[in-house]
Amino acid sequence: MRLFAAVLPSDRAADELAVAVEQRLRGLPGAEELRWTGREGWHFTLAFMGEVDEELVPELTERLERAAHRTEAFPLRLHGGGHFGGRALWAGAAGGIAELRRLAERADAAARRTGVPMEEHRAYRPHLTLARTRTDTDLTSYVAALDGFEGSPWEVGELALVRSRLPVAGVPGEQPRYETVLRCPTARPAAEAAADGR
Repeated sequence: MRLFAAVLPSDRAADELAVAVEQRLRGLPGAEELRWTGREGWHFTLAFMGEVDEELVPELTERLERAAHRTEAFPLRLHGGGHFGGRALWAGAAGGIAELRRLAERADAAARRTGVPMEEHRAYRPHLTLARTRTDTDLTSYVAALDGFEGSPWEVGELALVRSRLPVAGVPGEQPRYETVLRCPTARPAAEAAADGR
């Protein structure tokens, strides 16, 4: 199965982003030429694993659960945007970026230790993909439209293991489908645990 580890935005964060996309981006010239990611596809990928042998999944889930539990919950919010070349438009993040990077490193390490062949390790750049295009497109006006966009903060309290099913070839408008197969809770903040007398 095709898997990746991710952080999912809160419902409120996704609602705010949906409004921003509709009001700031969808009306821009050329917007109809972009392939917009559906709301159900919004996520911050931590570690992309690709096709994973089903025999490895039990160990992978165990290692991901441990990786999440070693990470304290942290605040995150959607913030501004950017692009990768002329092919992908994304929303950015602010808040607990160091913690998000640490969680990404732990998810990557968990997959490698399980025996999942991973791509060469690169510096983690948090992004939530909003749209893609098959041809190089000038996306600067879209990025400018996201300047100043600040979502409400939420607490990242889990790592999600997500299964993706690729779109059916030749079907116009077909999107990948995503299914969360596992939710791994993070540790509670030290101050919160202390308040509970733990």
